[in-house]
Amino acid sequence: MEYFHKFGVITILNIMNKKQSSKSVSSLAAKTLQSNNASATAKKLAGSVLSQAKSSNQTGANLEGLASSVLTSKKYSKDTKTLAGSVLSQSNKKR
Repeated sequence: MEYFHKFGVITILNIMNKKQSSKSVSSLAAKTLQSNNASATAKKLAGSVLSQAKSSNQTGANLEGLASSVLTSKKYSKDTKTLAGSVLSQSNKKR
């Protein structure tokens, strides 16, 4: 939360991220978690995506770093990069 002072009144501004995971990305995340072939990284990202579906949960700093690494790496699949992009889009606005 951020505080804003104007005309002697303090107002609390809620700057939380209100984005939620889309149905298509949530579906991909669910399939990833059920897959025996998905990497641990993909499953971490998938869990984060699902935790942000229909909620105001935000990505933690450690997962932001993982997602960023996935997006810049050539070794991850398109699906894993889709999950990483979704995770980053839900990150804290101030970071």
